[in-house]
Amino acid sequence: DVQLQASGGGLVQPGGSLRLSCAASGFTFSDYTMSWFRQAPGEGPKWVSSIGKAGGGAIYADSVKGRFTTSRDNAKNSLYLQMDSLKPEDTAVYYCTKQSDYGSRGQGTEVTVSS
Repeated sequence: DVQLQASGGGLVQPGGSLRLSCAASGFTFSDYTMSWFRQAPGEGPKWVSSIGKAGGGAIYADSVKGRFTTSRDNAKNSLYLQMDSLKPEDTAVYYCTKQSDYGSRGQGTEVTVSS
């Protein structure tokens, strides 16, 4: 079974940083692109970023471009999201997914940006 578990969320002040991690299991991690989505309270899920199988070619939503950086470590079956210059509108539950399949998400991690 595909298992994806995000971690690293928390409460941070505007302008701060967080690094999210995603542990993957149940599939050959290095064979798949991976993505991050987020869902803010009262809203539907939104795509944040995707990264290629070998770690190159990361792409980002306009709302996070220049502030967020996606990376991966295939040896550790792990995906990362470095979030800098955080804004209150970044507040959401963040999920990692296999490819861009939101249905594959597992446990998310909550990020709250507030003073």
